[in-house]
Amino acid sequence: MATLDFIVIGLFAIALIGIIIWVTKQKQNNSADYFLGGRDASWIAIGASIFASNIGSEHLIGLAGAGASSGMAMAHWEIQGWMILILGWVFVPFYTRSMVYTMPEFLERRYNPQSRTILSVISLISYVLTKVAVTVYAGGLVFQQVFGIKEIWGIDFFWIAAIGLVLLTALYTIVGGMKSVLYTSVLQTPILLLGSLIILVLGFKALGGWNEMIAACKSVVVNDYGDTMTQLIRDNRDPQYPWLGALIGSSIIGFWYWCTDQYIVQRVLSGKDMKQARRGAIFGAYLKLLPVFLFLIPGMIAFALSKNGIVINGEVFTLSIPDAAFPTLVAKLLPAGVKGLVVCGILAALMSSLASLFNSSAMLFTIDFYKRFKPETPEKKLVVIGQMATVVIVILGILWIPIMRSVGDVLYNYLQDVQSVLSPGIAAAFLLGICWKRTSAQGGMWGMLAGIMIGITRLSAKVYYSNIADASDNLFKALFYDMNWLFFCGWMFLFCIILTIVVSLCTKAPEPGKIQGLVFGTSTPAERAATRASWNHWDVIHSVIILGITAAFYWYFW
Repeated sequence: MATLDFIVIGLFAIALIGIIIWVTKQKQNNSADYFLGGRDASWIAIGASIFASNIGSEHLIGLAGAGASSGMAMAHWEIQGWMILILGWVFVPFYTRSMVYTMPEFLERRYNPQSRTILSVISLISYVLTKVAVTVYAGGLVFQQVFGIKEIWGIDFFWIAAIGLVLLTALYTIVGGMKSVLYTSVLQTPILLLGSLIILVLGFKALGGWNEMIAACKSVVVNDYGDTMTQLIRDNRDPQYPWLGALIGSSIIGFWYWCTDQYIVQRVLSGKDMKQARRGAIFGAYLKLLPVFLFLIPGMIAFALSKNGIVINGEVFTLSIPDAAFPTLVAKLLPAGVKGLVVCGILAALMSSLASLFNSSAMLFTIDFYKRFKPETPEKKLVVIGQMATVVIVILGILWIPIMRSVGDVLYNYLQDVQSVLSPGIAAAFLLGICWKRTSAQGGMWGMLAGIMIGITRLSAKVYYSNIADASDNLFKALFYDMNWLFFCGWMFLFCIILTIVVSLCTKAPEPGKIQGLVFGTSTPAERAATRASWNHWDVIHSVIILGITAAFYWYFW
């Protein structure tokens, strides 16, 4: 890192501090101000925040690493702008008119208090022990590699980078709440996009262009059925990414993440109105088309550079491990000044992701637990409780770092399975909840609870059988360990759907008044008119463009 790089990083920090100071001067009189930015966010802030919150360590390390190791396979999860359109067009009207703060609160409105508690507990645990932990752990690794520093004053630089990242992000999240998350994203998103674009362009320049990358990756067969790194659709017998399993599994996980997870949906809940929320989702959908090109393809470029033995700055480009793809490109390709800009982009991605996690976790605790059991709590005290909850979550995240580091890649691989086993039950509860009026409170609750129990069983089986060398074959092992994770996700989702339907038919139907406006076919004429007034032909045109780009991508890499 040259002096110019540190100057660029310093300028970024000054701009960030300026935004934070401006945000702190805004009034935070109540919980809506603190957790939802006063519900007055514009579509630009919403879309930028959706994108910036999504881009975290799993992209800087995981997605680029996946590109370097398996090629296009993970693109199923990253070309999901179409799923954000479902959020904007299908779910935003229900969420907006319900005026809820959290997704568990929506489930209580639709089902019962028990459903709210179940989702709140699962969400909080998964946020702190998976998303926060992985982001902080990977962030420390990225900066250790990019800066090339092993230790400072005898202290491992990993710890300095990881804890510094947490404390800096926590500071502005605690002080500014959701507004700080939204408006810092407006600064961070273009820097992240520009920095990643520079990596992409310089990578292609060093390699010799798109065709060189395709040629290098197309020559590598990734399974026993002739599929190469460039193929998105792979043989259905592929052990990792069978085409049918990938299409089904990525859709289920994507539906849960983009349409029902507090971490993402909180951004549209902060919208000024239904129009701004939907357009924010459409803008976010446009941005979501980019990660494949900004992170996955650079991973493939890094693989091709290493495979072809390309010399950069007098040294042969080598890739130690796939997960080192993105930080290695930063360290090897970028000149002074530009490297500082890209480091700012990396910092922006990690901080945005962490800030969103901190704010969402604090909101879940404050609204779904504290306020629920102490409903008379003054609004200003709820803001203080939210700030205190953020501090606790930060401390828990820091305490979890040593465990993350001690097991490293092993736990990281297990964490990839968490979403695939937690999402089906939750997705089933939300999907049937808004699509079928007959879905009962007991049906929705037991479908979700069964999904979570099956998911925990699957994860436990993976831990157990992974450490048993000579485990005998049996039905339990075949179902909960041997079955491909994507097919398991699909079958699990189907089971939760069927269970929810059966239990619903065997229990009392919900009262019409309880589900009014929360399910298709229950909206009043005034509500339908408000929904229709919230969009025009331009919203439709942009949505069609996004779908067209997605279809073209699948066609090209088929």
